[in-house]
Amino acid sequence: MTTLDQSLTLPCGAVLPNRIAKGAMTEGLGDPFNRATARHATLYKRWAQGGLGLSLTGNVMVDRRYLERAGNVAIEGEQDAEAMAALRAYAEAGKSAGGAIWVQLSHAGRQAQKSTQTEPVAPSAVGEVALPGGRFAKPRALSGDEVRDVIARFAHAAGVVKDAGFDGVQIHSAHGYLLSEFLSPLINKREDEWGGDIEGRSRLLIETIAAVREKVGPGFPVAVKLNSSDFQQGGYSFEDCIEVVKRLENTSIDLLEISGGNYEQPSMMGIEGMEPVYEEGEFVKQTTREREAYFLNYASAIRENFTKPLMVTGGFRSRAAMEAALSEDGVSMIGVARPVCVEPDAPKGLLDGSIDTLRAWEKEQALGPGWFGPASSSKMMRAMNGFANMAFFYRNIIRMAAGREPKKKMNLLGALIAHEQQEAKDAKALRGR
Repeated sequence: MTTLDQSLTLPCGAVLPNRIAKGAMTEGLGDPFNRATARHATLYKRWAQGGLGLSLTGNVMVDRRYLERAGNVAIEGEQDAEAMAALRAYAEAGKSAGGAIWVQLSHAGRQAQKSTQTEPVAPSAVGEVALPGGRFAKPRALSGDEVRDVIARFAHAAGVVKDAGFDGVQIHSAHGYLLSEFLSPLINKREDEWGGDIEGRSRLLIETIAAVREKVGPGFPVAVKLNSSDFQQGGYSFEDCIEVVKRLENTSIDLLEISGGNYEQPSMMGIEGMEPVYEEGEFVKQTTREREAYFLNYASAIRENFTKPLMVTGGFRSRAAMEAALSEDGVSMIGVARPVCVEPDAPKGLLDGSIDTLRAWEKEQALGPGWFGPASSSKMMRAMNGFANMAFFYRNIIRMAAGREPKKKMNLLGALIAHEQQEAKDAKALRGR
């Protein structure tokens, strides 16, 4: 039986000391020039001390023009001495307790908000991200030369973070960001080599992996984050996912993380009432409500087509479920995210057996009782509770980055207001740089 405290040797030869990874969460701690800061080092040292085998950073963007949020770190062009020093301190902090730290490299594509970009880009000039509030603009289509430039940017950023001392990279091809947009037939309407069938739609991802590997060499971990499905009618499906996985099997990646959803269908956020919707079929053993991890249902089918290490993130709370996934579902790494925003030492407890179950903090607080809570009959109110809980985790990330301990309870409305105010302040600073 595989247990959480066992090490994992990756195909490239690198070794992770245990099977618990901190899933990537956007931090919003970059300065107005999108450089890393001392707050990143403080935060990731705190997480490293908690016993993680692997920390995955939040979105590090490969193009400063197209950000996920104003406080992103972005790596493009030559890095000045100050920027490199901050990245080195960040890397050193993340591996200071013996675990590894990998950088998640990303391009926001059409999910770049108006506050940072009034003309986002996408595979095709489809409609803007369909969310209320008017936060997104209609994207323009990338030219063929610009697609090639995206590949070069991922490779360049990978080389920079390797030089800075990070232990690996993860290429973000999930959650509706640019690489996953190319996989979706709803967004990718191209008729050139980058569109059409799944072979064409996955070409950008496959060529990005090859360029990154060429840049970093054979002994440096390269991972991919991939959606099991976008959970949108007529979009990227699980059948598409299996076809992409078959292609990934023949690349040089060292680990594949499975997730799902995007901004329009936020399955990855664990918002009450917005969990992944599974169709009955040969790939589904049980519904998501019968198994605590959101995307574990797809792991065994993916494993039939993929022999390299597999990571699943989202919804894991009990040590029993984690170890069952390792032993029975072909999973190699367990990703946890929200729990370590409130209990950064929780991995140690899982490893030594002193913790059996992580608390589901997102289910312990609400904007109010009854109709105002997460079980509201109003989809909008359920979403509001979900986003307010997200703000609770964001505020705790900021607390730890300042060297303070997390708070286990907050006024959720206050947390949401504070988060929105911080986002507006960061966007203003970005525009005024």
